Amino acid sequence: MTAPEIVTLVDEGLGNCSYVVDIGERRALVVDPERDPRPYRAAAERRGLRIALSAETHLHADFVSGSRELAAQGTTVVAARAAGLEHPHHGLAGGETLDLGGLTLEAIETPGHTPEHLAYLLRDGSRPVALFSGGSLLVGAVARTDLVAPEATEALARSLWRSIRARLLGLPDDLAVYPTHGAGSFCSVAPGGDRVTTIGRERSTNPLLAAPDEDAFVARLLAGFGTYPPYFLELREVNRRGPHVYGAYPSPAPLDARRVDDLVDGGAVIVDVRPVEAFAAGHVPGSLSIPLRPQFASWLGWLVARARPLVFVAGPGQDRDELVRQCLGIGYENVAGELAGGVEAWRAAGRPVATVALVAPDQAGGTIVDVRQRSEFASGHVPGALGLELGDAAALASTLPAGPLTVMCGHGERAMSAASILAAQGRGDVSVVVGGPADVVAARGQRLAE
Repeated sequence: MTAPEIVTLVDEGLGNCSYVVDIGERRALVVDPERDPRPYRAAAERRGLRIALSAETHLHADFVSGSRELAAQGTTVVAARAAGLEHPHHGLAGGETLDLGGLTLEAIETPGHTPEHLAYLLRDGSRPVALFSGGSLLVGAVARTDLVAPEATEALARSLWRSIRARLLGLPDDLAVYPTHGAGSFCSVAPGGDRVTTIGRERSTNPLLAAPDEDAFVARLLAGFGTYPPYFLELREVNRRGPHVYGAYPSPAPLDARRVDDLVDGGAVIVDVRPVEAFAAGHVPGSLSIPLRPQFASWLGWLVARARPLVFVAGPGQDRDELVRQCLGIGYENVAGELAGGVEAWRAAGRPVATVALVAPDQAGGTIVDVRQRSEFASGHVPGALGLELGDAAALASTLPAGPLTVMCGHGERAMSAASILAAQGRGDVSVVVGGPADVVAARGQRLAE
């Protein structure tokens, strides 16, 4: 039998991969699907396949699983028995296999990223043909172990070392490895562009696996952890219980200005998803700027509590289906609607409109606040700039010095999110740099500080 076709579907925003595998007899296996089932169905249908199985490597913290949506259309869900799923599934433990009719799927117990984690080894007879490693062995990295509970972080790191050493690195060097987490994922501890690797490549080049012993591995791994969105601590349980099945995604309901007022009085947050320039030119006072782009969901999940009702302000031509898809993909179900007619309708209703100044790199003045992640700031920043992660902006706004603030990130999107947070807390002296640190230091004739 020839090697099965494996199609990689990448979510660039969350940094994850899912896989559609042709397992023969016009059937497909999907590994770690995200909530929206349409891309997997489309990939299968283009190849004349029906999705028969959906395999989960672990209880995901960064996205809502799509297995239950697929199951509503007749797909069998395969998952770790130890995960304790409360919806129908075929449970497996380490060492158990699933006969796919010509191919075999073997569960390999690989605790570490999560306690219940399984990797899946696809065999053609006795020959290994692919390893779906989930959040265990990644490209040039391993997945983080601090997303379950603080007190479990080190023990899980030790389990991960043993899992990889004892159960994965003994597989053939040329075996293709298909991880779920990759570049851009907060579950990963290293950047990189490749999505697929091999056992041999990771054995010889993975810097974490080069650690001389377990203690050194644990120390290196834990030292590399950055912050992550708060919703990560909620989605494991959502996935264990089983998310709501939508079938078809809803569209945001149109809301007039008065209804928006009522919703805000009841605790809703107004999220303006228009580009930075449009928000700067005029927005609903107190609204939060999170431009709609691939990373939208990550920042929504970082800056807004999952239970809060969401009122959106969008611009002409923006994809409302994509907006809802990203919200539901991270378990943000409380979509109250969209301000009908946008900011122009708000202004026409006699409501005030606020603005934020955009400045060129050579105009950055006052205190510069860099809201990139700590690792980004450490790799190079404007001399004298203050480092404040965007995720901390609301909590630490009161610690910023008085006087004009110029907020920056890499391009302007995160900076505008931070500026909107500061403005909502009463800072009226905030501007946003169009550009990044390299642009500012070039305009000043300086060099980046580290």
